[in-house]
Amino acid sequence: MADGSEQPANTSAVPIRGGLVKAEYYWRDHQQWLQERGYLLRPRYRPDWVPSWQGTKKHYLDCEDGLMIEHPYIIDATRLSDDTLVSLKKVSTDIHSFEADIGRYLCSEELRNDSDNHCVTFYEVLQDPLDEHVVILVMPLLRECDDPNFETVGEVIGFIQQLISGMRFMHVHHVAHRDIMLPNIMLDPKPMFPDMYHPLCTNKKRNFTGTAKHYSRTERPTKYYYVDFGLSRKYNPENGPPLELPILGGDKTVPEFQDEGYDKAVNPFPTDIYYLGNLIRMAFLQVSRDAAEIRYQNFQFLHTLVTDMVQDDPQKRPPIEEVASQFTEATSKLSSRVRRGKCSDRPDEEFA
Repeated sequence: MADGSEQPANTSAVPIRGGLVKAEYYWRDHQQWLQERGYLLRPRYRPDWVPSWQGTKKHYLDCEDGLMIEHPYIIDATRLSDDTLVSLKKVSTDIHSFEADIGRYLCSEELRNDSDNHCVTFYEVLQDPLDEHVVILVMPLLRECDDPNFETVGEVIGFIQQLISGMRFMHVHHVAHRDIMLPNIMLDPKPMFPDMYHPLCTNKKRNFTGTAKHYSRTERPTKYYYVDFGLSRKYNPENGPPLELPILGGDKTVPEFQDEGYDKAVNPFPTDIYYLGNLIRMAFLQVSRDAAEIRYQNFQFLHTLVTDMVQDDPQKRPPIEEVASQFTEATSKLSSRVRRGKCSDRPDEEFA
């Protein structure tokens, strides 16, 4: 990890430990423009920033302005109109030419209120004033979908149900995500964290003092969202089933992309089914794709469905409507006691 020893805002100054790293220069250089557009970055990125620990005995990691961004293309900001925390994502339209348009389509006025819609909202898309090939997506500040950890079987069932509904929504509207994995699923933190938290130190209060109060998913159910449409595509159904050459997302285990499949065009919708099935398998059923070792014993009621979803032959995988039907059937007979059971519980006779 970089220690922040590169030049701070004034590039002629002597580098200080905890100062800006190269990946942060873009945001510093756009701070004033973003503020004019209504989005305030943290003090670290302001042109006149003086590190709060400078001249003191404090360590920079103990200071709010000492925390550097985790990803060079994503930063948090505060929307000045209502003090809401948002996320800003820098996107090269040369590399990801469809991301902004697909995201805007999926949260358009005609689709945004669909109960099956679990695609992240784009508040707006800003055109970089210095680079015509760069846009900045303004989105809600979301949280990793498994943070805090799932506690009960019922919480996991709710999570998977939303993911299935969200994929059904995308597929009904002829959009294939093409990069489904756990990091690309996020949750809306507001129900669970009513006072929110610091964007880069998520266990602390927003003002960086004390522990952020939160509720469980059972106490305050939340909504999950698909994010990152950089590899996604929207198809015209009048052209028949689409065929695309493999494009590798975060999950490198797709059977049809292995060995000689790397240059064979395939339908991306069954690949989405594999991605979702493998996500469920790796998060709740198995510790690895090829190992028989079980991660949680009390999710075996999902085994048949997941096995169907991750079949090597894409044509044998069920379409998302069938996945939804099988999931409903697999979970409908679970008792309230089973749903309340902890994720680490051993199986009992109700679904052993």
